[in-house]
Amino acid sequence: MSYSYQYPRAALAVDCVVFGLSESDLKVLLIQRKIAPFQLAWALPGGFVRLEETLDAAARRELAEEAGVTDVYLEQLYTFGDLNRDPRERVVTVAYYALAKLSDHRIQAATDAMGVGWYSLDDLPKLAFDHQHILDMARDRLRGKVRYAPIGFELLPPRFSLTQLQRLYEIILGTELDKRNFRKKILSLDLLVETDEVEQGVRHRAARLYRFDRRKYDRLTKQGFEMSI
Repeated sequence: MSYSYQYPRAALAVDCVVFGLSESDLKVLLIQRKIAPFQLAWALPGGFVRLEETLDAAARRELAEEAGVTDVYLEQLYTFGDLNRDPRERVVTVAYYALAKLSDHRIQAATDAMGVGWYSLDDLPKLAFDHQHILDMARDRLRGKVRYAPIGFELLPPRFSLTQLQRLYEIILGTELDKRNFRKKILSLDLLVETDEVEQGVRHRAARLYRFDRRKYDRLTKQGFEMSI
């Protein structure tokens, strides 16, 4: 037996803030809209949720369809439901933020996106809808969570130097960190494994590379371990 609701309902959408890290700054993935409203404007990847899919599935589908991005760390951020956030109709959106390694993804615009690109957070175009507000909240969440959870490693290659790791924290937090104190703190957590590899193709003295021990972190977390940077 099928049922229908007596009262009008809001449309449900998802929007995704995808962060990537370059050598000098934090970037966000934007798509250029092909259709109205805000035709030709830049926006976050996203779209309406289908009746047969979960929110997470909708977010991953939109990332794949609009920008060619797959297999990324994805976490729900917040629900945005201002009455006039979409001029077409009443739309509630569930926002996500994702972390992607720039070198892992060959971005490509598709479906209702006519363009796609990585933009520095310090040099953004005017965004459609309330997407600047969503982006600002996602950046604040990232800054907060990177201090107590190892999500920053999602932005680094599998093997990295301590200098690369420190630079990641400095870029995300927006502040310089003391080299000696940072290394003492990060190594005291005992979550990095020193490898036999060193940097390649660098002009300075090649630094030792490390990897993050995810299994050890998961095991320690179950025992009450708390990461703090």
